Amino acid sequence: MNGRKPLIIFDMDGVLVHERSSWRLVHDSLGTSNEISFQAYMRGEIDDLEFMRRDIRLWMEKGLTRREDIGRILGTATLMDGFKKCMTTLSDMGAELAIISGGLDLLAERLGAIVDFDHCIANGLAARDDGTLTGEGILRVPLSDKGSVLRKMLGNSGTYGPVVSVGDSSVDIPMFGPSDLSIAFRPEAKEVETAADVVVQTPDLEVILDILVGHLQDMDRG
Repeated sequence: MNGRKPLIIFDMDGVLVHERSSWRLVHDSLGTSNEISFQAYMRGEIDDLEFMRRDIRLWMEKGLTRREDIGRILGTATLMDGFKKCMTTLSDMGAELAIISGGLDLLAERLGAIVDFDHCIANGLAARDDGTLTGEGILRVPLSDKGSVLRKMLGNSGTYGPVVSVGDSSVDIPMFGPSDLSIAFRPEAKEVETAADVVVQTPDLEVILDILVGHLQDMDRG
């Protein structure tokens, strides 16, 4: 494709799985809530690590003390319609696939066992050698600055073209700027629609696939 390799970046929660938040999926399973912490984070009173720390503390208080405990809950997440066909077709076309997500890496690892992603960056749960949670999070993707993660990937990984980002929430908007094409998939807010080049409301990744195949073919002809 004009000597450049397409890079397609997907947010995970709400895009690759139906659930809008892998963190919230765990909370809902346990009957806990991080709303107070979320509001404190949005007001700038706590940072990402403290936000994660408070979530993990709630889970541990409910008896989930091991990574595998969280993994079992995340295993109930529902794959987005068209997930496997979309990823497999794009990979077969020579595109590199990436996940950049503020969600949990345990879910990203599950998705990676189904389809091989070239890059997978998500937040984690710190654990001891025996898998016991320490109560700390591992920050790889700041919620307020996902764009910096994408820019670092582009800087470290050579020349891509085009770069496409797919997201559903306001925290994905910073990824749209460094991208040649941005897609708001099942957008949660009007601001996400406004910031994107293309809006897809249908919860089916095959719709995304049709758009991307057409875009990549146009690049080839150009």
